[in-house]
Amino acid sequence: MRARYSAYAVGDLDYVWQSWHPRTRPHAMTPADALTWTGLQILDTVDGGPQDQTGEVEFRARYRDGGRTGTLHERSRFAVRAQRWFYLDGQLFD
Repeated sequence: MRARYSAYAVGDLDYVWQSWHPRTRPHAMTPADALTWTGLQILDTVDGGPQDQTGEVEFRARYRDGGRTGTLHERSRFAVRAQRWFYLDGQLFD
């Protein structure tokens, strides 16, 4: 999760795409040029350890979009494939 956040923060959309599960990832990634990620707070984790095949992470990521600020609040699901963790999908919260 932290690696994906960092990749978004520095604009490494190739890493974001490669760490997205092939079954659920988009065909292409489009950069959000005006968006600047400013912080990540992990709220909860379920599984996701070395012996697990799935895991969940609930987080809040803060951003700035032009002159306004906002927060992305999501519970993300991850799964292991070929001994690597991949992002499956997420549930957004208001």
